[in-house]
Amino acid sequence: MNDATNAPYTEKKMSWFELIRQSLRGEEMDYTTGSIRRAVIMLSIPMMLEMMMESVFAVVDLYFVGHLENSSQAIQVVGLTESVLTIIYSLAIGMSMAGTALVARRIGEKNPDAAAHAAAQVLIVALVVTAVMSFLGFVFAKDILLLMGAEEETAATGTPFVRIMMGGSIVIMLLFLINGIFRGAGNAAMAMKSLWVANISNIILCPLLINGLGPVPAFGLTGAAIATTTGRGIGVIYQCFHLFNGASTVRLRAKNWILDLPVIRSVVKIAAPAILQFIIASCSWIFLANLVAKTGHDEGSAGYQTALRLMMFFLLPAWGMSNAAATLVGQNLGAENPKRAEESVMKTMKYNVLFMLCVTIFTFTLGEWLVSFFTNDAGVKAIAITALRIISLGYIFYGIGMVTMNAFNGAGDTWTPTKIYFVGFWLFQIPLGYLLAQYFQLGPLGVFIAVPVAETCISIASYIIFRRGKWKLKKV
Repeated sequence: MNDATNAPYTEKKMSWFELIRQSLRGEEMDYTTGSIRRAVIMLSIPMMLEMMMESVFAVVDLYFVGHLENSSQAIQVVGLTESVLTIIYSLAIGMSMAGTALVARRIGEKNPDAAAHAAAQVLIVALVVTAVMSFLGFVFAKDILLLMGAEEETAATGTPFVRIMMGGSIVIMLLFLINGIFRGAGNAAMAMKSLWVANISNIILCPLLINGLGPVPAFGLTGAAIATTTGRGIGVIYQCFHLFNGASTVRLRAKNWILDLPVIRSVVKIAAPAILQFIIASCSWIFLANLVAKTGHDEGSAGYQTALRLMMFFLLPAWGMSNAAATLVGQNLGAENPKRAEESVMKTMKYNVLFMLCVTIFTFTLGEWLVSFFTNDAGVKAIAITALRIISLGYIFYGIGMVTMNAFNGAGDTWTPTKIYFVGFWLFQIPLGYLLAQYFQLGPLGVFIAVPVAETCISIASYIIFRRGKWKLKKV
């Protein structure tokens, strides 16, 4: 029997434990041949863990900062800075999508040199853009806080924090982008490991630099910024070692850094709408949060934010799994096998739906218990439970939508999900939320209803467009 015949049989016999072990070790495989089930699992597990780690930075900072003497002021600075950093996150996510799409396509073509060249060109664009953003953030740190609504005293106290976070935003960009390159190459475990390194460094440095220990002075709030930026920087150093000197599929060399305008144009063409995707979604959530605050006041807002924190805790792993679709689509289109690309998406979608079904059942049965971890206030708890249960009604559809959107992005067709998001969020979700909350006087309940209704419609629309198959013809 030949290898092609034996491969599926061997993979079928492989235990789940062995698959998980291989995925965490980051063993390389050809994702354009063999078992699609194995390919999805090998990519999904480290990607899910990577996304879970992505949310740890802000949580760690808030925990330690919340124990400072002037904690309310410090927490406000951290929260306002995170809001401003959304711009950097938008750029980083957009650039990482471009990196994943271009690298995956070249790897699928069995051309690792071209993949490395594309990766270097994405990095050049990202470094130039982030350098400008970092400079502006450093110079206008205090003005940014004042513009965001901070009082003069808070702005003065938080200026060093913002300067370090904004001035060091290059490490945010690189952490996202290089992980996107690794994912495009199919090395999801390396992306996961880099975030583990960055998070462990941050967890060690935060209490050390905020509170001080022995010869290390206490920097207070500023220490949180130093710790977070340094932690991310250590993660980037780990990434760069493997990107420049490691044995991974994509290895950058000096020749890859020669400017290539056609490739740079491709980078901008893919990244620009991808950045817009994130901005559209973020602005919609900000508007809904503001609407809840106006109609439900402090109690309604606190309940809604509690429900959102729990929702994101479960959605991030699902988003990580859906990232597998981007890699598989890019590589299989590069290998000129669109049928396998589509089958990979459908398999990923099946697993994501099963995961979200389990989350829905878990949320309905243990929602009250989960909410109690965040608040003891009876009013806030009641609103949070209601919001969580209503929003979770769309979880299964969220699972479908995430996969199809990432499939478009992996194909380099970033304009399609951007258009869907614009119509779904700005022309449907926001007006619907406002209509239910204000005109029908449902208050926060109207916003809670608008979320799953809009997300379900977005998912159905993206699935229909995906099945039409125009994304298969995209050239990058």
